[in-house]
Amino acid sequence: MDYERSDRAAGTDALPTAIKILIAGGFGVGKTTLVGSVSETQPLRTEEVITESSVGVDDLSGVEAKTTTTVAMDFGRITINKDLVLYLFGTPGQDRFWFVWDELSIGAVGAVVLADTRRLADCFPSIDYFEGRGTPFIVAVNCFEGARQYDLAEVRAALNLDPEVPVVLCDARQRAASKEALISLLEHAMKSRSAKRAAVVA
Repeated sequence: MDYERSDRAAGTDALPTAIKILIAGGFGVGKTTLVGSVSETQPLRTEEVITESSVGVDDLSGVEAKTTTTVAMDFGRITINKDLVLYLFGTPGQDRFWFVWDELSIGAVGAVVLADTRRLADCFPSIDYFEGRGTPFIVAVNCFEGARQYDLAEVRAALNLDPEVPVVLCDARQRAASKEALISLLEHAMKSRSAKRAAVVA
């Protein structure tokens, strides 16, 4: 019996590589906005209305106009090219939902930590989390209107980041800017993986 040659087996119609990325950061920093701006599909959101029960629990200083919050995750997808698809998982920002992070981080190649210069200290829990797990990450400074602009070197120093951790500017509302942040993360993650392999060989 004769069989036709399979294009997929020949590598001419291979499935794209799927990569999992986390979008992290403090409460109200723009994680849901970034996932929504860049996703090519309708993003999955698990937002709930902020009620009086959050008074004294959630710190709304600097984001007083915020009326909803992510309680599980945001999910979106973006195709970088025919060989690469990114699956984005936005993490919840409040401490009481951090038990979700361990599940979401399984299999993640890296993370984008969004930063708001008005509440820069909110980045530290995310940075500590990924540093502790050895997960490659970058810091993307979300450019909020009316917020004071700082030099990226100042942000790096304030967050006490290792020199190899990229710090970039990002407007989470803009697809192009969000995509550039994701590409920066991919490049950093590949460099980190190559460095680890070289260290093992040595």
